[in-house]
Amino acid sequence: MAMSDPLGDMLTRIRNGQRAHMGTVVSPASRFRGTVLEVLQKEGFIRSFAEREIRPGLKEFDIELKYHNGEPVIKEISRVSTPGRRVYSGIDDLQKVYGGLGISILSTPRGVMSDHEARDANVGGEVLCRVF
Repeated sequence: MAMSDPLGDMLTRIRNGQRAHMGTVVSPASRFRGTVLEVLQKEGFIRSFAEREIRPGLKEFDIELKYHNGEPVIKEISRVSTPGRRVYSGIDDLQKVYGGLGISILSTPRGVMSDHEARDANVGGEVLCRVF
């Protein structure tokens, strides 16, 4: 059966892995998930991720989670825009997450980027998730 919200599934795997203090979590691979993981890595919320091929035509990501003094770096990760309810935001309406301590990840016409990059590029888009 096809998955209805692949990004939501990956975020839930990360959230559950952090709560269980796991070192790595595994998620099915796709180009879209990879771009979201690149943003999370660039902003310092995960250590790294690597794509590996399970069998021909089937790949998955090994996501290495990040901890500081034994506590998860990601305190909260939540999906904003869902397949049933899309949430779009212009650059003027884009709110800061926890006063700028967290980030929102947006899908813009210039690609997937954090809210900081979107403000610099002066573009809005679909708010995918919030991370703190």
